[in-house]
Amino acid sequence: MKPIVALIAAAIAFATPASAADYPNRPIRVFTTSSAGGISDVFMRVLNDALQNRLGQPLIIENKPGGAGNIAARACQDAPPDGYTICIINADTMIYNQFLFKQIPFSPEKGLTPIVNLFHLIQAVVVSADLHVKSMDDLVALSKAKPGTLNYLTASIPCVVYMDSLKRDKGADWVRVPFRGGGEAVTAVLSGSTPIAMIGIGNVMGQIKAGKMTALALVNNIRTPLLPDVPTWADLGYQGAASETWYGLFAPAGTPKAIVDRLNSEIVQVVSDPAFRDKNIISRGLVPATGTPEDFAKTIVAGRAQAKDVVKESGLPPQ
Repeated sequence: MKPIVALIAAAIAFATPASAADYPNRPIRVFTTSSAGGISDVFMRVLNDALQNRLGQPLIIENKPGGAGNIAARACQDAPPDGYTICIINADTMIYNQFLFKQIPFSPEKGLTPIVNLFHLIQAVVVSADLHVKSMDDLVALSKAKPGTLNYLTASIPCVVYMDSLKRDKGADWVRVPFRGGGEAVTAVLSGSTPIAMIGIGNVMGQIKAGKMTALALVNNIRTPLLPDVPTWADLGYQGAASETWYGLFAPAGTPKAIVDRLNSEIVQVVSDPAFRDKNIISRGLVPATGTPEDFAKTIVAGRAQAKDVVKESGLPPQ
């Protein structure tokens, strides 16, 4: 029996590198947390255009929106760990959801393997130009002059903590309303029904340039050449947690490291190309990230520890 067992073990050990060496030999399925036209959907389609020649196989995009990203994350976790199903997931899903929900259908810590951090979404505090404010101090003063009349929206828990801290420390007066998506947020700000938003600048650069919205602060503490004169939260003296807004690529746990490393290497080379960066990342109000799978894993662990404290400070009960 022992020689047979040894032969089987040797065959398995030999088969894994061989399959990784042949990878990929068929299309790769990619789950996104957004619907068609959403930020992760659009990015993966342009990445496919650049990556297909390098891999020799296309990326097949499947949109699985809803559930605060949990639906796509679970589908990815439950897929075979063979490198032919991967997913693009954002920071909220991977580091916040386990503290925001009583139960989630996947394991952020054990269900998925990091491949590469792709980019950071730059978020800003924007207001309707009709408010005629030019700074966060102006906005605080206006809220005091018109108590209970200003609404704001955001999908970011650190942003909720920040707005609550301003209410507490500076006597601001505003009310949070539900966030239902980037398109609805833009409409709400433009109509004046919710004149304050913390939102990705890719959604609102057109309105900012047209003078219909005013950007007051960058909430990630990450600068962008698209808004060079807008201060960050840190510039304004805020010492709390910045908003975590990265989007990264993951594979089901157990995917062979050789495959994870191959995907990482190819994608990093694409994203590091200046022409690709300028056209598909920087011009869209994003900031390139990249790095090794190990670097990304450390970022996630650190962010998750911070997220636990941020959610506790927010006072939001798990849903």
